[in-house]
Amino acid sequence: MNVDVSTSIVINRARELVSRYAANPDHAPEWYVNIKAVEWKTAPRVAIGSRIAFVAHFLGRRMAYTYEVVDLVPGERLLMRTDAPRIVGRRHGIHGPVMVT
Repeated sequence: MNVDVSTSIVINRARELVSRYAANPDHAPEWYVNIKAVEWKTAPRVAIGSRIAFVAHFLGRRMAYTYEVVDLVPGERLLMRTDAPRIVGRRHGIHGPVMVT
């Protein structure tokens, strides 16, 4: 079963503040209700090549997967990828005037 979900939100704060907060994987459990744990697999600094493991609960299932940062323009764009089963080829990021996909 394939599921494709898209959401958007307007946050009335400076782009730099929102970007800095949302681009820090340690904050993910605070704003992404499904993520229960975050573990850095590389030094805890977001950079191209950084690897971050997440544990999430979704639709009653536990999912563990690791993302790798593949593109980063601080304050503008963060793109991560994973090869985890059921998330193959998915890319998540923060783009432009803070659009999270």
